[in-house]
Amino acid sequence: MSPTKYSILAFFLLFSCAIIAQNDDIEDIDVLKLRIENKIKQSEFDINRGNYFNAKENLKKALELAVNNKDKKSQGIILAKIGELQFTINEFDKSLASLIKAAEIQREIEDNKNLAITYSIKGALHAGREEYKDALEYLHSAKNLFEENDLSYKIPEITLNEGKVYLKLGEYKTAKSLFEKTIVLAKKNDQSQILSRALIYNSKALAHLGSNDQAIKSALEGLDIAKSNNQIDNIDKAYLNLSDIYTKTKDFEKAHSYLEKHSKISDSILVIERANISPTTQTDYTQAYNAAKFKDLQDQVKKQESDSNLAKITTILSIALITILSLLTLALYKNNNIRLKSNNMLQEKNDDLIEAMKRAELASKTKANFLSTVTHELRTPLYAVTGLTNMLLEEEPSEKQIPHLKSLKFSGDYLLTFINDILQINKIEANKVELDPILFNLKTKVENVCSALNNSALENNTKMHYEFQKDIPETFIGDNLKISQILINLIGNSIKFTKDGDIWVRVYSIENKGDDHILRFEIEDNGIGISKEKQDNMFESFSQGSIQINRKYGGTGLGLSIVKGLIEILKGKIYLKSELGKGTTFFFEIPLTYAPETVKIVKEDYSKNISKLDISNIKILIVEDNKINQMITKKILNKMNLQCDIVDNGEAAVEKVKENSYNIVLMDIHMPGISGLEATKIIRTFDKELTIFALTAVTLEDKMHEFDEAGFDDIISKPFKQEDFEKKLYEVLAASQNSTATF
Repeated sequence: MSPTKYSILAFFLLFSCAIIAQNDDIEDIDVLKLRIENKIKQSEFDINRGNYFNAKENLKKALELAVNNKDKKSQGIILAKIGELQFTINEFDKSLASLIKAAEIQREIEDNKNLAITYSIKGALHAGREEYKDALEYLHSAKNLFEENDLSYKIPEITLNEGKVYLKLGEYKTAKSLFEKTIVLAKKNDQSQILSRALIYNSKALAHLGSNDQAIKSALEGLDIAKSNNQIDNIDKAYLNLSDIYTKTKDFEKAHSYLEKHSKISDSILVIERANISPTTQTDYTQAYNAAKFKDLQDQVKKQESDSNLAKITTILSIALITILSLLTLALYKNNNIRLKSNNMLQEKNDDLIEAMKRAELASKTKANFLSTVTHELRTPLYAVTGLTNMLLEEEPSEKQIPHLKSLKFSGDYLLTFINDILQINKIEANKVELDPILFNLKTKVENVCSALNNSALENNTKMHYEFQKDIPETFIGDNLKISQILINLIGNSIKFTKDGDIWVRVYSIENKGDDHILRFEIEDNGIGISKEKQDNMFESFSQGSIQINRKYGGTGLGLSIVKGLIEILKGKIYLKSELGKGTTFFFEIPLTYAPETVKIVKEDYSKNISKLDISNIKILIVEDNKINQMITKKILNKMNLQCDIVDNGEAAVEKVKENSYNIVLMDIHMPGISGLEATKIIRTFDKELTIFALTAVTLEDKMHEFDEAGFDDIISKPFKQEDFEKKLYEVLAASQNSTATF
C-alpha cells in the first residue's frame, strides 16, 4: 500500500474516533441531564409527601450535577427550587440567598421564563417577611415576564399573591379586586387549587368590607372545590375562615362547628408534618409496644384461671387494673393534646394580634410617607403659581388682566385648601386637628364664599340666593376657616350638580341661651339629586353617586368626607335630604358664641418695617433646586431691598456657609444629593448661631421633630403666604439688630 493510501486511511480512522468521542460526549451530556431531571422530579415527589429532608438532599445532588456539567440553566432552576423549599420550612435568610443566586444566573443567560418563576417565589418570600413593598415589586416583575413569554397560565398565582399582600396591608378593596381577577383566570386555565384558594381569600376580603353573606358564599364555593379535589390545606383554611365569619355574624353554633372541623383537620396536617420533620413517630412505636405487652399479660392471666378461684379473682383484678391504667393513660394523652391545642390556639391568636399591630403600624407609615410625597409634589409647583400671581398683581396689571389674575389667585388658594383638606383627612382620623377660634363676622364670611363661587354658578346658568336671619348677631367666636371649608365644599358640590337652576344658602338660629347659639346652615339646590340607596354612603371617602356621575361631573369624592369630619370637630351635626331628579338639601348645625366686634385688627406691613431697618449688610442664602421657586423667592427679597445668593443643592449650601457670613439661610428640604435636613446637620457642626429656616411642603406633625433635631430655627411651609414670610424675616432681622445695638 502506498504512503498516500496509508495517510488517507489514518485520516479516516482519526475522523471516526473523533465522531465516536463526540457521540460519547453527547451521550454523557444527555445522561447527566436525565439524571438532573430525575433528581428534580424526585424532590418534587418528596415535597408533595412532606418529606422535606429527602427533597433537600435530592436538590443538592441535582445542583452538583448541574455545576459539574456547566449547565447554567439547570443551576438557576434548581437554586430557585431550593430557595422555595427553604422558604417553605421557614429558612428565610437561606431562601433569599438561594433565590438571589438563581436570579443572577437567569439574568446572565437571559432565561426570562425561569427568572419570572424566581421573581414569583421571591415576591412570596418578601411577603412572608412582611416586606410588602419589595413583595409587590417582585410580583409585578414576575407578571410582566410571564406576559412577555406567553406564560399566561402562571399569572393567576401572581394575582393571588398580590391580593394576599394587599389583604395584609388592610387594603381590602384592592385585595378583593385581585382575588376576583384570580378567580376568572383560574377558571379559564382550569386551576382548581388556585381557584379554591382565591375564593377562600376573597371571602376574607368581603368579610372585612362588611359583605358577610357574599363572604360565606365565596368560602363555601372554595370549600366545595377543595373537597372535590382533596385539597386538605384549602379545606382547613375554608373551615377556619367560615368559623371567623360566623363568629362575626354571631351565629356561634355554626362558628363552633366549623372551628371543630378546622381543629380536627389541622391536627391531621400537624401529625403529617411532625412525622416528616421530627422524631415523634416514636409515639406510634410506644403505643404498639404497650398493646403487645398488654396482650401477653392478658394471655398469662387467662392461663392461670384454671388453677384456682384465687387465680380467677387475680385475673379479674389484673384486667381491671390494666383497664384503669389504660383509661388513665388515654385520659392523660387526650388532656395533653387538648392543652397543646389550646396553647397553639392562644399562640396563634397572639401571633395574629401582633401581626395585626404590625400591619396597622406599616399601613400608618406607608400612608404618612405617601402623604408626605403628595404634599411635596403638589405644593412645590403650587408655590410657583401663587408666587407669580401675587407678583403680577403687584406690578400694576391692566384692568382687563386684574379679574383673570384674581381668578387665578382664587384658584391657587382653593387648590392649596384642597391639598390641605386631603391631608386633613389623615389628621381627622388621627385626632390631630385643633380648633383655632377667633372673632369673625359670620354674615360677611358666608357672603364672601358665595361671591367667590358665584362665577362658577353663572357658568352653569345657575342663580345663587343668600338668606341670613335678620334678628341674629353677625359676629361670633369660632373657627372661621373650617366653616369656610365646609361651605366651599357644600356649595361647590351643589354648583357641580345643578345646571340651569337655583341654589339657596340660608343661615338661621334654631336655639340660643344667652350668647350661645346653635346655628343651622342650609345649602339647597334643584339639581340632579341623589337616589335613596346612595345617600347612606355619601359621607364616605371617595364616594360618588355612581361611576357614570363620576365620569360626567368629575371630582374625587373627598369633599363630603372632609365636611363630615370638620363638622364633628366643631361639635356639630350634618343631615341630607334629597330626591332623584328634584334636588338636594344639606343641613348642618354648629354651636357658636356671639361676641361684639369691638376692635378691628389692622394688618402690619412687615415689608415696610424691614425697609426701616439697617439692612445694608444683610446677606441671605437661598437653597432651592427649583428654578421658578428660586426666581420668586429672590424677587420677594429684592422687593424688600434684601440681597441674596442662590445655590441648588445641599453640598453647595454647606460650602457657601463655610466661605461666607450669612444672616439667614432659607433651606429647601427635598433636593438632589444630600437633603436640606442633612445639610443643616452638617452646618450645625461648625455654626450653631446662624438662623436657618426650613422651606418645606411637608406639614405633617409627625415630621416636625426631624426639623428640630436637624437644628432649624423655624419652618416656612410652601406655598407660604407672603405676609407670614415677611413677618418671620422681620422678627429675625429686628432681633439681630437689637442685640447688636445692646452689645
